[in-house]
Amino acid sequence: MSNADVLKLIKDEDIAYVDIRFTDPRGKLQHVTVMSDQVDEDFLEEGFMFDGSSVAGWKSIEASDMKLMPDSESVYIDPFYAEKTLAVHCSIVEPDTGEPYERDPRGTAEKAEAYLKSSGIGDAAFFGPEAEFFLFDDVKYSVAPNKVGYEIDADGAAWNTDTDFEMGNLGHRPDYKGGYFPVNPSDDGQDIRSEMLTTMKMIGMKVDKHHHEVATTQHELGLIFDSLTKQADELQKYKYVIHNVALSYGRSATFMPKPIKGDNGSGMHVNMSIWKDNKPLFAGDKYADLSQEALYFIGGILKHAKTLNAFTNPSTNSYKRLIPGFEAPVLRAYSARNRSGCVRIPWTESPKAKRVEARFPDPAANPYLCFAALLMAGLDGIKNKIDPGPSSDKNLYDLPPEELQGIPTVCGSLREALESLADDHDFLLAGDVFTKDQIEGYLELKWEEVYEFEHTPHPIEYKMYYSC
Repeated sequence: MSNADVLKLIKDEDIAYVDIRFTDPRGKLQHVTVMSDQVDEDFLEEGFMFDGSSVAGWKSIEASDMKLMPDSESVYIDPFYAEKTLAVHCSIVEPDTGEPYERDPRGTAEKAEAYLKSSGIGDAAFFGPEAEFFLFDDVKYSVAPNKVGYEIDADGAAWNTDTDFEMGNLGHRPDYKGGYFPVNPSDDGQDIRSEMLTTMKMIGMKVDKHHHEVATTQHELGLIFDSLTKQADELQKYKYVIHNVALSYGRSATFMPKPIKGDNGSGMHVNMSIWKDNKPLFAGDKYADLSQEALYFIGGILKHAKTLNAFTNPSTNSYKRLIPGFEAPVLRAYSARNRSGCVRIPWTESPKAKRVEARFPDPAANPYLCFAALLMAGLDGIKNKIDPGPSSDKNLYDLPPEELQGIPTVCGSLREALESLADDHDFLLAGDVFTKDQIEGYLELKWEEVYEFEHTPHPIEYKMYYSC
């Protein structure tokens, strides 16, 4: 869609407002709403000035002027606002030079795509994320000097098998780790997921399926693959629609990776492929019908996995999911079809569908930074011919301890991930896709979260240590 098409759409659909949206370093969607009569060709070409000093991890107040540049191809009519509103995703540029702002996540994704083309390795990178989420009916938490704790509830959760409800307890609930794929009435999320998917399709998203996931009250909708920046935009829309449809049902959706103790957490498996000259670069005659380039790409992912964790698993909560015993891909190994390693090659009959799946990311990730970092690690593997070693076709969850000792793991904490990023980030700087200033700012932002987490007593510590 061109700028002229956007202006025509505003007129034809009698749009009252235009919502200009951007993503902050943590991955949260932000917005500013303007009257539609303020949006003309100059607005779309020259952008919108705003104060970036209040965005965590961005500019200080003495250099706070920034410019939002709308991407006309990203527009859609918001389905949740009372007034008819057109939403558009934006990248951030410096107002004096017009250059991309180096800490803008969306700009980083765009630079990663440009770097791929300039490298000669490929023309386009396609990403297909599978982001899981939980639905709750009641969420309460407290972080006070004298009270730290949380309480969540969902009528359909496994812990409510003996709860007294006003209309009676009908008893149809999947058990812990038993939510993968029962039909209704055990699956009570059919209608809400259908409405989420219908809403996504209505605003132009490419979607294909939905289902209950393994954990109690856990769900997933299917996004069809797209190019890197566009798919990051789509994932932001995905979260936005899920949050707001859930709200309309009186429910609360969360992409927090591990909100429930003792059950599976939410992952975001990321399927990736590179194409060159309209041909799939990853299809070949090597292991699992992969090309040598695809194996090197896997080698880069495995080599830099601990650094990638800072972007793919960017919360302290992420590492409560990345533990053995809950189908979590903690081992830095790869395999065809086997889901127990952190990289999998999904089975497919078509060379066009040949892809690599990173299984360790989670939906707390900023999608622009997550996808860009994964691509840069894979390209580093191709450029430097990083051998991923032999595949691991055994069930890694069942290996004896002596065999497990020989397989490296991903990080065990956000602290470890940030330390890895500080030590190993040169591959991210290639082509100025990421910059040192951006990485330093990101580290500073994330260290605040680590300190907040590490300095707060946990309720379990009272159970273990109060009477010591």
